[in-house]
Amino acid sequence: MRKHSLAAAVAGLVSAIFASHAPQALAHNVKIASEEQAKDLGITIVSRTQPSSLPTQIPTTMEGVNQGQIQRGINATDSEDALKYLPSLLVRKRYIGDHNHAILSTRASGTGNSARSMVFADGILLSNYLGNGVGGLSFPPRWGLVTPEEIERVDVMYGPFSAAYAGNSVGAVVDYVTRMPTKFESHFQVGLVEQPFELYNTHASFRAWQTSASVGNKAGGWSWWLNFNHTDSDGQPLTFPTRLLSAGKAGSTTASTSVTGAVLDKNNANSPWYILGTGTQYHSVQDHLKVKLAYEINPTVRATYTLGVWQAQTDGRSESDLRDASGKAIYSGNININGLAYDTSNKLAVSSADFPFTQQSSTHYIHGLSVKSRTKGVWDWEVQASLYDYSQDTLRQSTLTEAKGNGTGWQTLAAKGIWRPDGLKGAHIVDFGVQRDAYQLRYDTRNLSSAAGTSWQTSPATSLASQVQGNTSLLGLWGQDAWTLAPGLKTVLGLRAEQWQAHGGLTAFTASSRIAHPDRSETHLSPKAALSWQWRDDVVLKTSLGRAVRFPTVSELYGATSTTNSQFINDPNLKPERSWTGEVSAEKDIDNGVLRATFFAENTRDSLYSQTVFDSSANKNISRVQNVGRINTRGLEVAYNGYHVGFKQLDLSSSLTYTDSSITSNDGFVVTPGDTLGKRQPNIPRWRASALGTWRFNPQWSGALGARYSGKQYRTLNNADVNGDTYQGVSDHFTVDVRAVWKIDQHFTAAFGIDNLNNDKHWNFHPYPQRSYHASLRADF
Repeated sequence: MRKHSLAAAVAGLVSAIFASHAPQALAHNVKIASEEQAKDLGITIVSRTQPSSLPTQIPTTMEGVNQGQIQRGINATDSEDALKYLPSLLVRKRYIGDHNHAILSTRASGTGNSARSMVFADGILLSNYLGNGVGGLSFPPRWGLVTPEEIERVDVMYGPFSAAYAGNSVGAVVDYVTRMPTKFESHFQVGLVEQPFELYNTHASFRAWQTSASVGNKAGGWSWWLNFNHTDSDGQPLTFPTRLLSAGKAGSTTASTSVTGAVLDKNNANSPWYILGTGTQYHSVQDHLKVKLAYEINPTVRATYTLGVWQAQTDGRSESDLRDASGKAIYSGNININGLAYDTSNKLAVSSADFPFTQQSSTHYIHGLSVKSRTKGVWDWEVQASLYDYSQDTLRQSTLTEAKGNGTGWQTLAAKGIWRPDGLKGAHIVDFGVQRDAYQLRYDTRNLSSAAGTSWQTSPATSLASQVQGNTSLLGLWGQDAWTLAPGLKTVLGLRAEQWQAHGGLTAFTASSRIAHPDRSETHLSPKAALSWQWRDDVVLKTSLGRAVRFPTVSELYGATSTTNSQFINDPNLKPERSWTGEVSAEKDIDNGVLRATFFAENTRDSLYSQTVFDSSANKNISRVQNVGRINTRGLEVAYNGYHVGFKQLDLSSSLTYTDSSITSNDGFVVTPGDTLGKRQPNIPRWRASALGTWRFNPQWSGALGARYSGKQYRTLNNADVNGDTYQGVSDHFTVDVRAVWKIDQHFTAAFGIDNLNNDKHWNFHPYPQRSYHASLRADF
């Protein structure tokens, strides 16, 4: 019944879109993305002077945002903010500079699946396929290697429909194109964000300062660009030590300290529990340095080199709300709350694991080199290489452990070609290439000395707590042909062949418990196809179909870790995730905008999922990676992008997405066999929507109003987390953002904005930011 209703809704919507249409020509150069990105018969053609990861022919839905739109309409403090209002996208950003949990969610991939999307900057891979999500280690894209002020534009390709990309593209491909000057220019900016935060016993304001500077020039065949950004950010508390009301022992004991300050709440299963205080309140200081050099070897060949440096010092703080009779804060020992004892007899005494302190120090480097021809004749080519290096990455915890990830990183190497038998306007345009990506994980965790007179910040590392290492590589060979079958009819056919290998896997918890995992190798084919039809002068219809194979990451295979308050269990025999994805779209030109309706579907077998369960008896989080038999997803996305709409002063973008995603087959379970069947895929809401309108009052002033909505969703495979409005829950949310920009004169621009104007208190395991005030001053010369 539900499928029939959805089909009827699609049919009705498409009919409404095309009824009474004006006979205007759908421009072959729709200026939605940029002057150099065009839509021809529904196939986006990319022809930039900048090196890009995108092939020349994109056979599927594309959305984008440029620098002007970001500056006028978005309170952007991090590069991921540029994606804030694009259809069906959500980044789980918890605070300014969130470098370890900001996962990208797409149509059929939730905020626990970072390995189901691809993020590039100038063709350099930023996605971290050493792992997936935020289990024992965290693997979001390296957003910090791009800053908002250096973004020229961002393109998003939805779905795995181009053969140029690995199976990680099953959700979306995001490509940042950063600035490269054509003459001397310099830019300076300073910004402040203030967030008053009220939750449980926390009543405080948290601030973030940002400063940035950019300078560049072009002289003859040489051009260069230098960008620096400094962020000093205090985030709100993110975790909360708890005790279930039902776990306490009635009555008091002489060994228990009666305390006040605990807040009674309900957990995500609606069971009453006490909030004892706060944890993971980060103070993060980050520096970003980007150097780009480009040289025109001759009029048709260009070489580009990029060096990025990212440094971060992050301190995690905790605070106990528990107070004894004298008002002293209690951080350890047996306690009694309102007549209920939590002590050593039931393993619930308060300890340092409830209120951990952390210090993380990171220095990461990224290198990128490309040489690309731009003849636009019969042949063009590109060779590209990149390297991401965890030069130094150390995390110390007050629970007396030190984890080092030095030597971790990845490398990519690709060669691409374009063949145009009849020139740029010929019947065939063929993209093809070969690439190899290699990933290396090295994490060594040691216990810290507990000798008298030493502190966890400075005490020496001693015995082994855990060791994880391993490698994966992916060799891909691909080709696709954009073929004009007849006037008004075009197809793109592609095939990708991949060989995946995993080797050198090692897991250990002591020097004598080393487990060496066997090497693995698999080969898969992924066909792609797209068809577009210029149905009417102002209407394009198109459909795409593609297979994607997402291979297990190094951490999923080998990354078992164990600390005082968490444990992550790996599986070296995980199967790859296999998906078939399809979409059918209709695009109609309406004055200065385009209205699009897209029906999409995805069937995924052996979906790779990490689930975390809190073990109250051990007082720790237990995470496991597993294959989920089959997940089916169906949905409808409607989007509109218009520029100079109505009175010619309004730019408007909006989208509405409905998604029905459920588990239809699974041999595993969470609590009892079969408890996941028929349940909704975690972190995928049925409804989500966004809208952004920007109004130009005059050449000096502009204002923007944005809104985002996400419906109810679950975090667990069995959907047992019925209460989303609490710690470890996932809630619905509706937030409104505003921004005003004042161009003071030719050189200076001031901006003021408010994110979450309506102060919606919402959660995604951790609390999202509450109402936040933005102010910035920019100088351009």
